[in-house]
Order: sequence, then structure tokens, then C-alpha cells
Amino acid sequence: MNKLVRLALLYCSLAQVSGAFGIETKKVTNHTELSQKFLQVQIDQNVTIGRAIKTIVGHYPQQAASIVSTALDLYPDKYKEIIHAAISAQPTLADEVVTMALNKGISSCTSIVETAINADPSYIDFVVTAAAHSTPEQLSEIVRIAVITEPDSADYIVQSLAKAHPSKIVDILQSAISAVPFVGEYVVEALLAIFPNDAEIVITTAVRESGAHREYVKRIIQIAQNAGVDSMKLEVYAINGGATTEEISQVLDVK
Repeated sequence: MNKLVRLALLYCSLAQVSGAFGIETKKVTNHTELSQKFLQVQIDQNVTIGRAIKTIVGHYPQQAASIVSTALDLYPDKYKEIIHAAISAQPTLADEVVTMALNKGISSCTSIVETAINADPSYIDFVVTAAAHSTPEQLSEIVRIAVITEPDSADYIVQSLAKAHPSKIVDILQSAISAVPFVGEYVVEALLAIFPNDAEIVITTAVRESGAHREYVKRIIQIAQNAGVDSMKLEVYAINGGATTEEISQVLDVK
């Protein structure tokens, strides 16, 4: 550990020196070279890349993005270790690290998202929104892997992505419920809280996607009622989604 600290101090000093001379483009070039040399020194000293990243990010957060970028360029095959170490040490880097990794194309979107979530689940909303912004064409896969990885955060996942992509509510709901059916009631509650005017599309889609699990259908209807959706409208939305009159009457006491 003392060796790591000494190396980190050396790196910081060298970075400060390089920042004092030359034009801006030269400073960027020097900084990248120093990052590469610093990481290589640690690897040569039999320090794992994950431990090196965690130490640097923990002690010098202002250099974190540059170091992580350099590490991903030098060791793309160790991207999981790098991403996990960086986010574990500095969770606020989650969205930046995910965006960086995706832009470099070092692995699949789902693998990067899953790794980032596992590093610190409490920042899952930052991870999924960053991933969806960088790769919007993979929105459904992002929802799927996020909900599977952290089902207890399904409401946050769906809510965050729906806010960022309101025109994709149906796709988001379908992906979440098909991945983990029991989260239907939670995601419906989350969406109705921020999109009350879209109650029809939310309820109809959720009921339809939960068709293979009838107990979940009734829970979704109950949640919608608790959210203040008009009973007559709710009955229509639920029927359009595939609910039976018996299921609706059991929840709404419709005669």
C-alpha cells in the first residue's frame, strides 16, 4: 500500500508539472502519456488493474475520468474490473464511466450496464439513463438487464427511463414486466405518479404484459385504483388489456 501511495504522489506531481508547460494540446498528450506510464508501473509491480484504479480514484478523484479512460484503452479485456473498481471507489462517476465504456465499444451494452449496476446499485438510475442516452436503440435491452440485475429497483429504473424517453413508455413497460413479471405493480405505480394523463396506456400495457400471471393482473388493477384512476375508466383500460370481468369485479366490486 505504501508503494501505491508513493506512486500516486509521483503521478500527481508529474501531472502538475506537465500542466504548467506547453500549449493545451500538448498538455493533453502529456497527461495521457503520464496516465499510461503510471498504470503500467503499477501493473509491473504486480498490482491488479482494479486495485490500481480504486486507489487512484479514491485519492485523486479529479484525475479519475482520465485514468479510467486510459485504463480502458490499455486493458479493454479487463473492462469489468476497471468499471467495477472506478464506480465502487467513486459512485458519482457511474454515468460518466458507463458513457465512456459504451463510446469506446469495448463490450456489449448489457454487460457494461450490468457491471456498473453491480458496482453500486444505489446509482442505478444514473447508469440506465446514461446507457440509454448513449445507445437509445438498445433501450429495451437496458431495461431488461437492469430489472433482472436489480429487481427491487424496477420502479426507479422505469421511472428514470420514462422521464428521459416519454415516447417509449410502452417499450419500457413491456421490457420490464417480461423480464421480471412480479414488478408490474411497482412500475405501474411509479409511472402513474409521474404520468397520470397516460393512465390508459400504462394500465392497458401492464395488464396485457402480465396476462400469464393472473394474480399480478389483479394487483395492477388495485394499484391503479389506489392511484386515483376513475373506476369506470379503469375497468375499460383493464378489459382492453385482457382482464376478465370477474377479475375486475373482485378488485373494484363492480356489479
